Amino acid sequence: MNIEHHPCFNAKMRGKYGRVHLPVAPRCNIQCNYCDRKYDCVNESRPGVTSAVLTPHQAMAYLEYVLEEVKNISVVGIAGPGDPFANPDETMETLRLTRKRYPEMILCLATNGLGIGPYIDELAELNVSHVTITLNAIDSEIGSQLYAFVRHGKKVLGPRAGFDVLLEKQLEAIIRLKEKNVTTKVNTIIVPGVNETHIESVAEKMADLRVDILNCIPFYPNAGAKFANLEEPSKEVVTAIRKKAARHIPQMYHCKRCRADAVGIMGQENGCAVNEKLQECAQLPEILGETRPYVAVASLEGVLVNQKLGKAEELLIYGRRDDGEIYFVEARKTPEPGGGLQRWEDLGKLLSDCRALMVAGIGDNPRRVLSKKKIDILELDGMIEEAAEAVFEGYSMNFMVRRDIEACNKQHPMAGMGCM
Repeated sequence: MNIEHHPCFNAKMRGKYGRVHLPVAPRCNIQCNYCDRKYDCVNESRPGVTSAVLTPHQAMAYLEYVLEEVKNISVVGIAGPGDPFANPDETMETLRLTRKRYPEMILCLATNGLGIGPYIDELAELNVSHVTITLNAIDSEIGSQLYAFVRHGKKVLGPRAGFDVLLEKQLEAIIRLKEKNVTTKVNTIIVPGVNETHIESVAEKMADLRVDILNCIPFYPNAGAKFANLEEPSKEVVTAIRKKAARHIPQMYHCKRCRADAVGIMGQENGCAVNEKLQECAQLPEILGETRPYVAVASLEGVLVNQKLGKAEELLIYGRRDDGEIYFVEARKTPEPGGGLQRWEDLGKLLSDCRALMVAGIGDNPRRVLSKKKIDILELDGMIEEAAEAVFEGYSMNFMVRRDIEACNKQHPMAGMGCM
């Protein structure tokens, strides 16, 4: 791993090496007045936009494809579409899996800095070498104009109190990251009429904290955001601000305002094949590893997935041998009807070693209870062995998804496929 090969932090590498952003962090813990996050969007190129959201294991399947198909990828990053540390479990698991499988890769992430603190030690252990923090002001009067709210712990704070907490956590994070020798970049959004005369002060402060590079990004109007009607700053204004900031700290001049699912050389949009693979991977079943080596099936005759859960007196359990063979393990009696939610709690315990439950239909209550126990619910119509193989291998199961499932059922990305 050569940390000099990061194209965002080293302008000399921007045309030689590419990056892949894994969109595993959908939630955000602040509301910026200039931001409007969009999922399932292929028409915009900016932060907060992605064509799909992945789980950590889905991200690994996607990453494997990208590294085979796209040349000279040197960086794996997490940049949303929300904030990585509003989704800390997904973020850290993705980083752990990536480091284990691809030890030569540069790992990086971009965050608002609010929630990163508790994870800095492990980030350093994982050799996450590059971190970007978006910090737009160091003055409360100015900063409070940029945020609608900040969610810190269980509290939702208003603009002024929220900004004060945010800034405190950002400065603490920068100090600790530099203590860990993490290359640190700060992004500052140039918002006309709000902070454009304040950015030199930000640059001075960041220089004092030994930040490696400052990226002054011109505000971009986003429909749906509070600042949607503000105009983008002119090139002359941006140039003047960067010139003043450069007196104090090195500047980034080649930022492309990358999407949360960006792939390849900076400035080159994702190809159709990459976007299609992203969508496909977002529909893969959750894989929980060898601690859950089985799948459960509701079947009338032991050949097809063709029985509704509520009608099943027993579930068939299947596993996979080391050579890939799917084999029948046993039949397990389901709890008796009439127990209300406790029936499904008991079923969850019965299936604690199963990573997926494949059925022809399932009600809202059992779906909710079993999903909380991390059992992947798949409503299918097809051969048991074929479906089980797809679960174990992480294959797409679009061709087996039941089409009579109620539209807009979004409990699982394969359950009805949303609104079609």
